[in-house]
Amino acid sequence: MNNPDLSPTPRLGQIGVVVTDMAAALAFYRLLGLAFPPGSEQLPHAEAPLPGGLRFALDTEVTVRSFHSGWQPPAGSSRVSAAFLCGTPADVDRVYGELTAAGHRSAHEPWDAVWGQRYAIVLDPDGNGVDLYAPLPDAGV
Repeated sequence: MNNPDLSPTPRLGQIGVVVTDMAAALAFYRLLGLAFPPGSEQLPHAEAPLPGGLRFALDTEVTVRSFHSGWQPPAGSSRVSAAFLCGTPADVDRVYGELTAAGHRSAHEPWDAVWGQRYAIVLDPDGNGVDLYAPLPDAGV
């Protein structure tokens, strides 16, 4: 059987995050508009569809250790972040405000970045940086 989605060349199909508390992670990422199935709070693995066929997955630490017994959470800061495009610079401020009002920690308040975007960084419940951004007017970005 020949599946047109399968190719000898790898393509990005999923972005995964290991979480300590599935319910807390789901609540955070749902505030950003990701649609996880109802009841995912009780599951060890949850996925939300993304545009273009990608999936955003959450796995509990217990799940990861079930197939990688030596896995440990990274020490220090993460080197990967998820970046969410907002419709306008004002939306960056609004979403940042909603997330921080819901108790999520700020890593960087909104600012006008030199590269022509309104930008902010909030930490998810496991301390991963989640960037919020939108092009600034007349920035050509």
